[in-house]
Amino acid sequence: MLFSRKNSFSKVREIRTKVTTYLGVGAINKIDDILGELKRRGISSVLCVTGGHSYKLTGAWDKVCAAAANHGMELSLYNKVTPNPTTDSVDEAAACGRAAGAGAVITIGGGSPIDCGKGAAILLANPDYTGEDVFCSRVVPDKAVPIVAINLTHGTGSEVNRFAVATVTTLKFKPAIALDCIYPTFSIDDPALMTGLSPQQTLYVSIDAVNHSIEAATTTCTNPFAIMLAEEAISTVYRNLPRAMAHPDELPTRGELAYAAMLAGVAFDNGMLHLTHALEHPLSGVRPSLSHGLGLAILLPAVIEEIYPASAQTLAYILRTIVPGLAGMPDEAHKVALAVQQWIFGLGVTEKLEDMGFGEEDINGLCDLVEQTPSLSLLTSLAPVKADRELVARIYRNSLRPMI
Repeated sequence: MLFSRKNSFSKVREIRTKVTTYLGVGAINKIDDILGELKRRGISSVLCVTGGHSYKLTGAWDKVCAAAANHGMELSLYNKVTPNPTTDSVDEAAACGRAAGAGAVITIGGGSPIDCGKGAAILLANPDYTGEDVFCSRVVPDKAVPIVAINLTHGTGSEVNRFAVATVTTLKFKPAIALDCIYPTFSIDDPALMTGLSPQQTLYVSIDAVNHSIEAATTTCTNPFAIMLAEEAISTVYRNLPRAMAHPDELPTRGELAYAAMLAGVAFDNGMLHLTHALEHPLSGVRPSLSHGLGLAILLPAVIEEIYPASAQTLAYILRTIVPGLAGMPDEAHKVALAVQQWIFGLGVTEKLEDMGFGEEDINGLCDLVEQTPSLSLLTSLAPVKADRELVARIYRNSLRPMI
């Protein structure tokens, strides 16, 4: 029987991957121990990177402030991170921390604050670098100050892996970086901090976790560990997402989704990502108002149709809760793509690219961005099929409207 089916999330458990993660209701209270450890390492000033209001509304900020006071540590706050963070924000956050002499970074929020905080942690350890230098891969840093990720969503995976994404606004690039130096030292996944997610956010972040799983399990460099994690993550989201929509304050259900997102984050730390993320980044790079999770939901069915023949056995296994009874044969590709589209539509996410203002006339430009954005060619190279321009254009075209 799978772990999450026979255990509640009322007890905080310590999970070690490359990151020490505290998972469970009340995990936020571990911040006192974490700051105590940072103080023992000689760190007396910490930069907090966050955005919006959730860092206060969830109570996470109060816990951080209390822990800092308990250990005599100074906090500086950068709270201007927006969805789809930019390298400008990374630079600003680092400047804020540098002015305070910060020796560590605490991020509070979902993927955007965590990724921005990771970038700031690099710049604090490498004062001659800029955010654009790092995310355009002009430099390859090997050090960052310690990072603590307090996660407020169940989708990012960034709290347990070495990835970060930021948009270079002047170029409309949205590249990803993968660096060992930005593994968080500690992370916190407390379901009680996630009950305030709106229904829309709940859907989008959970679909992000499913995409992480599907891509990680089907890259050319995947491994059995990533595939095992992917199946567990997808089945856990499938069982619990409808209940979270109906009962948003139900902590065990939020715990299941936080667990699934953490598994998916470790899965793609092991197996990497490919087409869905590579093609989504240009969409939200061009239109920052587009939620990352929504962009992924729009693209996923068309991506599955393209990769299923090359990964039929694996996809039949990891998607068996969403599409039961698959034989893992290549000719099931369209059937599976339609079934996944129907599952996404059934959750209430019915938008396609035309609904977001994209048309046939935009496809060439999007293909250019896939080819030109630093790091995205690496992702496409890991796809289980040859990801040439023709295939990329076909995925965008088949995502303009619902598949039939």
